[in-house]
Order: sequence, then C-alpha cells, then structure tokens
Amino acid sequence: MENPRYVRSDAIDILAGFAGGEVEVRGWVARKHTVGGLVFALIRDGTGYIQVSARKGSPAGAFEAARGATLETAVVVRGQAREDGRAPGGKEVSAREFEVVATAETWPITRTAAKSASYLFDKRHLSIRGPKAIATMRIRAEVIGAAFDFFREHRFQLISAPTFVQAAVEGGSTLFSLDYFGKKANLSQSAQFYEEAALPALQKVWIFQPAFRAEKSKTAKHLTEFWMIEAEQAFADQKENMEVQEGLLSRMVERVIANRQAELKTLGRTLKQPEIPFQRMTYDEARSVAEKKGFPFEWGDDLPTEAERAISLTQDSPFFVTDYPLTARSFYHMTYEDRPKVTKSADLIAPEGIGELATGGQRIHDYQQLMDRIAKQDLPTESFSWYLELRKFGMPPHSGFGIGVERTTRWIAGLRHIRSASLFPRTLSRISP
Repeated sequence: MENPRYVRSDAIDILAGFAGGEVEVRGWVARKHTVGGLVFALIRDGTGYIQVSARKGSPAGAFEAARGATLETAVVVRGQAREDGRAPGGKEVSAREFEVVATAETWPITRTAAKSASYLFDKRHLSIRGPKAIATMRIRAEVIGAAFDFFREHRFQLISAPTFVQAAVEGGSTLFSLDYFGKKANLSQSAQFYEEAALPALQKVWIFQPAFRAEKSKTAKHLTEFWMIEAEQAFADQKENMEVQEGLLSRMVERVIANRQAELKTLGRTLKQPEIPFQRMTYDEARSVAEKKGFPFEWGDDLPTEAERAISLTQDSPFFVTDYPLTARSFYHMTYEDRPKVTKSADLIAPEGIGELATGGQRIHDYQQLMDRIAKQDLPTESFSWYLELRKFGMPPHSGFGIGVERTTRWIAGLRHIRSASLFPRTLSRISP
C-alpha cells in the first residue's frame, strides 16, 4: 500500500492550500459520476471530502478502478493535487493510481429510505457516514474539547466516579436497577455525590462520563443513556456556580463557531455567540410567562415540558431560571434563610424551544441541616450514610451543576431531536444497534 513517491495527505490539508504535490489519499467513495472519459469521485476521509478525477487511459488502470468502485468502497488514491475552481473546495486530486482496498455492496440507504427517521436509526451503523451525522459528531467533539480546555484553564481536576451505585441522586423512580452479586445496585444518574467527596482533596473537580435515567419519556430532549459534564467547587455559592456555567457554554459556542463553520453550514445552522452574563429569570417570573402563553402550572411543580418550551421560545439566547421551590428539587439543595421553601438553584435554558441544558445549585454543607432534610423527606438515612459523614469533616459551602452533552450539542447544532446528537442513541424504544 505504501509508495514513497507520494505524501500521505488528509483532505483538510489539501483543501487548506496544499497544491501541486504528489499526494496519497485514503478514504471512502461518498459520491461518483462519469462524464465521457472522466470519472469524478468524491472521497471522504476522517477530515472531510476531496474530489478525485481519473481520466481514461491513465496509468495503472486508475480510470477502470474508479469507474468500478461502488459507493462506500474503501480506496487509496495517489496522484497530483491541483487547483480546480469547479471542484468542491477548489482543489482536486488527479489520480494516477486508484486502489480498491475493500469493496462495498450496493448501498442500502436510498433517497426514499432516507426519508424515514426510524429506518435511518435502524441502520445507524451505516447512516452515521452521512454528511449531517458526520457534521453533528464533529460539533459534539468540539463541545467536549472546549469543556476539557475550559476546566483545565480554571484549575478544575478531572475525576471519574462509579457507574454502579446504591443511592439515588435524582430520585428513585428513574433508576435502572440490577443485581450486583446478590445485592441490589443501580446505574448512576449523576456523579455529584462522588464529586462532593473529592472536594476536600481537590477543591474544584469535574467529570465527563455517561449517566442513565429510566424516564419513560418520548420527548425530543430525553435519552435513557447520555453523557454528562458535571462540576463541583468548594467555597463557591450559587452566583459563582452560574458564572462557571455561562463561561463554559460560551466557550463551547465560541469553539464551534471558530472551528466548525463547514459543519454548521451542512446542518443549515446559524449560530451566534451569546453575551455574558446570561439573563436571570426567577421561577415565579417563568411561571408567569408560562401562564400568559397558555401553559399554567402549580407553584411547587417543576417546569412542565410544554411550559419550559414556551418560555424558551420567548428568548433568543441562553438564560437561567432561578430560585426553584424545594418541592421541585432534590433533598440536598440549600434554601434561603428568609425563604425556606425556595432553593438556591437554577436551570440553564437554551432558547428556540430547546429547553433545559443544565441544572445546578448550592448544596447543603451542614451535617444537621442535611440530616433534618433527609428526615423531613422521609428518605432512608442509611443509604446516605457516607454522604452525610462528609459534613462531619470540614465540608465548606459548595455548589455544582451538570450539563448534558447531547442536549447542548442539539442546541448548538440546531437539531430537531436529541437522538441525532448521539452516535448510537438509547431511548425508551431503542437499544439497537
């Protein structure tokens, strides 16, 4: 396969300006057509697309090989990179050698079949080769990369937490339970408790790992398995917590705008950089907006999906809904001294009807207060014994949040459904492929 005469090149490098050289491109045939004595093949590699042409009578049988190559056949093309204003990206490789490495059978995803979202997800192992799926995954990778850079710059330490757990973080009704050598265990809903345990050792921590929630929901924003970015920091109140969130999301958007314009264009997405600070809207204000839009709900309830969507549609930039009632939040949230039924918490909401991206708040750090809260909510104290014990050994005020990778990617990429933001989505009705 190697030929020292040619320089191994990626499509992105050739398009960026490499021309006139002898190159070797490795990839897959994404599109192909023949015009007279010329075969034009659009080759996809891991970086993008480059047009290849093979002329009849070319050496080493390049024309015949290119003409016979089926869609999605893996190939190695060697030839001269040159300027061509008619080619996508303005560059083309004139093939001297066209080597078929692995032939593909007749491609099953026809234009008619591609109109069915269900079929595309049944064939997800193949449909991820499509330009929109590729664009989405590149944007998703940019979002994740931005998080790594942001937390490193702000001196948060990356840690890992268990997937098998006993205690529920977000409520027992959404747990996936399993047998763990004769004991009942659950798949983790959140790494928060373990992040809190790490605070006295590392002060500022974050995680990037999957979470699992058995919500029987078919909405456009729910998956049963998804990836979470969660962060906790000691000596930080809820105001500082929201500042970290808006800084993180802004960095993600900035990176995508800077590095993924081609992918945004493929998806038909126009993305603007949000201004900091994000708008703050109290729960009471949000409830008033929802009522005016025809989606009333009782004080103390979490925002219903339709109400959240209606509120989201009134905004054109990410914003926070703050000060949720205690009845709508988990037991560990701190409340205001003068408002014991209202928590120091917030949801980060995306505009355009997308809804919640992140949830965060200040945690109860006092042992007795947390004991009283657990007792008042009739929760099993033994399940939280080690979490309670943390409060006995120098636990300062602290806060944290979790932001969903797929939800964030969905908003940034302008996707209709969250399942498109996952390589192999898991939903109420889908566990294959």
